[in-house]
Amino acid sequence: MDQRFEASPRRRALRGLAAALAAIWLSAAPAAARTLVFCSEGNPESLNPQLVTTTTGMDAAWPVFDTLVAFEPGTTTIRPSLAEAWTISPDGRDYTFTLRQGVAFHRNARFRPTRPLTAEDVVFSIGRQWRADHPFHGVSGGQYAYFRDLGLPALIEAVEAVDARTVRIRLREADATFLPNIAMALGAIQSAEYAAALAAAGEAERLDREPIGTGPFSFVAFQPDVALRYRAFPDHWGGQPPIDSLVFSITPNAAVRLAKVRAGECHLMPFPNPGDLDGIRADPGLTLMREEELNIGYLALNVTKPPFDDLRVRRAVAMAIDKAAIVTGVYGPGGTAARSPLPPNLWGHDPTLADPPLDRAGAQRLLAEAGYPSGFEAELWYPPVSRAYNPNGRRVADMIQADLARIGVRLRLVTDEWSAYRSKMLAGVPKMALFGWTADNGDPDNFLGVLLGCVPARTGGSNIARWCDPTFDALVTKARRVTDQGTRAELYRQAQAIFRRELPWVPIAHSAVFVAARREVTGYRMDPLGRHIFRGVGLREAPGSRAGTQGGAGRVP
Repeated sequence: MDQRFEASPRRRALRGLAAALAAIWLSAAPAAARTLVFCSEGNPESLNPQLVTTTTGMDAAWPVFDTLVAFEPGTTTIRPSLAEAWTISPDGRDYTFTLRQGVAFHRNARFRPTRPLTAEDVVFSIGRQWRADHPFHGVSGGQYAYFRDLGLPALIEAVEAVDARTVRIRLREADATFLPNIAMALGAIQSAEYAAALAAAGEAERLDREPIGTGPFSFVAFQPDVALRYRAFPDHWGGQPPIDSLVFSITPNAAVRLAKVRAGECHLMPFPNPGDLDGIRADPGLTLMREEELNIGYLALNVTKPPFDDLRVRRAVAMAIDKAAIVTGVYGPGGTAARSPLPPNLWGHDPTLADPPLDRAGAQRLLAEAGYPSGFEAELWYPPVSRAYNPNGRRVADMIQADLARIGVRLRLVTDEWSAYRSKMLAGVPKMALFGWTADNGDPDNFLGVLLGCVPARTGGSNIARWCDPTFDALVTKARRVTDQGTRAELYRQAQAIFRRELPWVPIAHSAVFVAARREVTGYRMDPLGRHIFRGVGLREAPGSRAGTQGGAGRVP
């Protein structure tokens, strides 16, 4: 049943007040400022990218921070960033980075940097996540889930400042994923000088609430459920941005995001409803962009909790879900039914992998064999926000609920605010949960190792099914230690066969991703890693409008 909820008069009034306050808060910039407004889908869980695992959190970090190496815009190719050059030792264990000279840090009301970027800042930024005895390791809760899920604490042997502009990182063994991993948001370089000043003042947690980086925009303010505001950094080593300020207007509802873009209150929005795509294409004031993103939406079954510790139950669930109907009804023309944890456009994907058949009678027989002839009751958690891998979590949950009811499995649908939902997933709370993933580095290990490896299963990481298969894990680990892509791909194909046999997930769909933008936006490129990057993005004056100034798109009513 599609349950609908009407807000009470008091709640509607509070929402109206919140909208009015948002308009005042977002109109604080000077009237002449060229402000680009991005309609973001949710709140970041932290302003420190070392502490986040979601695209929402990483998007909030990319304006502020740079990494040693970066992905070429629109690709997964590594290029220099804060490190202008690097070398790798013949045994693949030593990475030596040469830093750019004179890279400036931001400033704020509490901090004025006295020096440019040095190796000390790199050692601080990696050491905070790596060393449990680091003075900032426990600040803000110290949950470096992504760093841990990648196996970096055990992989790194040493991080040292050779001199002011040279950093050497020694690994315990060669790892083909190391460079792409540190190009991710968790590789952001923070200011050790700022951290020391805050620690001396007894305010260490401000490092994560009021971030200082070297990126093209400096952080100004964050009001949860309203907006994030950034100011262009004129001293950025890559040149001053073409806009004066950047605002993330936090708008969870896709229809409201689109209405704001059409009204000129936002310039871009991610994750439009599939049913709105034709209308966006037909709108002369808008551009619809599409990217074949590397992602997977899935139903995780927690194998440590009955009844999903029984393979027969997991197989029955997989055999009862009409995946094709979900893709058609929810994902639309951008969706593809998933059979593997790896997207079909990522190397290493096994195109021969087959789904369990849609066979509800067979599913009922499996449940009876497992001791559930009348089925069972369970909670199904679904995400409260639109994601690239799941544009409508509630609708997908409704369809799965209806499918499983036909084999006697009675589901109660549960959700929570996005940050709380994510926290429950990482804590392994749900028995059944809809979740998903968008690649952060374009390597198959970013799916198979991070989402299904034994380390994140044991440590409260992104393996929310808590599945640990030693043979699968050994194959994925071995694939990290070799550099030949053909050899790695064969190891990943063997690992996918084990996944298919054991079914810790029901893979649901891969999805192309869409962004709607006003035509005055210039320089924006979609990203195969799902990031929304605003480096080099500008605005031209729209005919007959004031979009691009605070009198137009900078104001949210």
